[in-house]
Amino acid sequence: MFLHVDQLSVRYPGAPRASVSEVSLGLERGGIGALLGPSGCGKTSLLRAIAGLERPAAGRVVLEDEPVADAARGLHLPPERRRIGMVFQDYALFPHMTVAENVAFGIAHLPRAERERRGAELLALVGLAETAHRLPHQLSGGQQQRIALARALAPRPRLLLMDEPFSSLDVDLRERLAQEVRAILRQTGTTALFVTHDQMEAFAVADAVGVMQAGELQQWAPPAELYRRPATRFVATFVGQGTLAPASAVLPRQAGMAGRDVLLRADEVVHDAASPLRARLRAKAFRGAEFLYTLELAGGEQLLAQVPAHHDHAIGEWIGIRAAVDRPVTFPRDLKGAAAA
Repeated sequence: MFLHVDQLSVRYPGAPRASVSEVSLGLERGGIGALLGPSGCGKTSLLRAIAGLERPAAGRVVLEDEPVADAARGLHLPPERRRIGMVFQDYALFPHMTVAENVAFGIAHLPRAERERRGAELLALVGLAETAHRLPHQLSGGQQQRIALARALAPRPRLLLMDEPFSSLDVDLRERLAQEVRAILRQTGTTALFVTHDQMEAFAVADAVGVMQAGELQQWAPPAELYRRPATRFVATFVGQGTLAPASAVLPRQAGMAGRDVLLRADEVVHDAASPLRARLRAKAFRGAEFLYTLELAGGEQLLAQVPAHHDHAIGEWIGIRAAVDRPVTFPRDLKGAAAA
């Protein structure tokens, strides 16, 4: 494992609980990981501990089989000795330096010719060779972010960490730049871990995604597994558009479902006028080819459903639905956060 985080905990003085609690995860060489979760869940604290900006209260961080932090041994390599690159949310470019000077900032120890060659190589890689002599304020937000990425890659870090790298950009630019960054990381073979609050961004870029809540890592898995096989109730409801409903109500023919909730994604709730299962339409959002319906069962439980746009029902109307679930993911109704069955 190229990056191995083992039972890592981070505590801040005076805090009522650990910001990061016994987190373990791993990334293979060249892999891209994402940390996803609500504000205050500990994802940035975990990133900072891996970078060496926070000293862990417990656990280890190992890079290329080299421990860079081990609380039990009192080992804590400073950030500059970890060979880790960082890209921040605000880009942190030096306003008085040209783009070329910004990119070369971390490789000042190299001979001038080599420094210029490496800078030009990276500017070409991020598609901004023509901006070498401009100042950062003369570039767009997306261009500045690519310059920040080039600067972080210049020293050839063994690990790249990114903290909310696209959050200050508009939605269209964020999606496009996320794909560009993934391609650049793949082309350079860079191992990377980034923090985001945007699950679509995490799914688009990362090979493995970690969902965090209250300092704990709920699940670390490929995006498709998070979506279809969530390990906890929190992951089930946080990732994707889905709800938990009484299994006995929506899957009456499935045996052994008493006292359990089943996860239903919006695309698994099918509009079916002939179905005996009825739900009241509480809200709807038009999305072009379809509506996203918010439905309420007779028992008060709510569901989401993707319905073709030609089924334009009125708010308050009762409609027939059925659950189209191949492999039900269920949870005990009385155990919040219990592991999936």
